[in-house]
Amino acid sequence: MEKQEFTITVYTENQVGLLHRITTIFTKRKINLESLTTSESEIEGIHRFTIAVTETEEQVIKVVKQIEKQVEVLKADYYKKKEVVQQELALYKIATETLTNGIEIERIVREHNARFLTIEREFVVIEKAGYKRETKALFDELEPYGIKEFVRSGRIAVARQQFGPGKDIEALLQTNSPSI
Repeated sequence: MEKQEFTITVYTENQVGLLHRITTIFTKRKINLESLTTSESEIEGIHRFTIAVTETEEQVIKVVKQIEKQVEVLKADYYKKKEVVQQELALYKIATETLTNGIEIERIVREHNARFLTIEREFVVIEKAGYKRETKALFDELEPYGIKEFVRSGRIAVARQQFGPGKDIEALLQTNSPSI
């Protein structure tokens, strides 16, 4: 089987140590995480992990099944690249003095559909949302002007289907909650 890009989503209770147990599953199988993002989900009290990997589908299926065995995990699923809408966010800090060549920097920022997030006396922060290749392209163009700091978030993604796994979890929580 050929390796391809997958997005794994995991809906969980917010428990200490769960992140370690989930990442250990990948480590034992020698699967590198390209990105890992955790946040609140659309369901109150439930958190969501979004994990990006490049691996065979067979390996991803095995990992997802192992993740679902964790007590605090409510639902885990995986998606191929075309089954999700995905983005990343990147921040670039450059010295304010580079703006003396402001027309060129502004052109680069505009061409990449980025924006100036803040302008301080010593530095400027530029924000870009997009695919990894897009945030990398902006990095490459800004690099000659001296990037002082750079950070890119992990992938965030939602399923292309009308309802993602959250709908299943809401139903599960309703059937498991005690009646009053």
